[in-house]
Amino acid sequence: MRHNARMIFNLPNTLTWARILLIPVVVGVFFVPHKLLDPASQNLVATAVFMLAAVTDWLDGWLARSLSQTSAFGAFLDPVADKLMVAAALIVLVQLNRVNAVIAFIIIGREITISALREWMAKVGEGKSVAVATVGKLKTIAQMVAIPLLLFDGHILGMHTGPIGTACINGAAALTIWSMFYYLKKAAPALARRE
Repeated sequence: MRHNARMIFNLPNTLTWARILLIPVVVGVFFVPHKLLDPASQNLVATAVFMLAAVTDWLDGWLARSLSQTSAFGAFLDPVADKLMVAAALIVLVQLNRVNAVIAFIIIGREITISALREWMAKVGEGKSVAVATVGKLKTIAQMVAIPLLLFDGHILGMHTGPIGTACINGAAALTIWSMFYYLKKAAPALARRE
């Protein structure tokens, strides 16, 4: 029991838990009254918190490998935290009219679909066929660039981040569709064998 508790709350997993706890901050900051936090400050805080969460995403994986603290629970929790953070940010951005609802639906829907596919493939012993591919990594990079730019929604070096973020999130949606079909194609032989 104590060993399980140590694994669940080791340093890498604690960072992942922290990432989950940051989600309400990204969402909640936009509900703070403007007399306490003006819109520009709300944008800045949300952007900073999201970027902090993105850093913990890289750091927890690096620590898990460096400290030999990889675990089945960590492998489960890490992608869940990532998907929750992205989904929460996209919903906020839709509410703020900075992301088209269709784009958010495509990205969130793909995450649910591929997560379910990976879970099923792992159960039938075919998990390696839907391992993360380059197109999936490119999609993640595009999202992680787009979301902070859209949350910030201001000027940096004389350029407004909104249009750049919109272009990036549209690119991420295109990569999302591409990667979904890529994974479904990779899984198709196993799906056919199980029919």
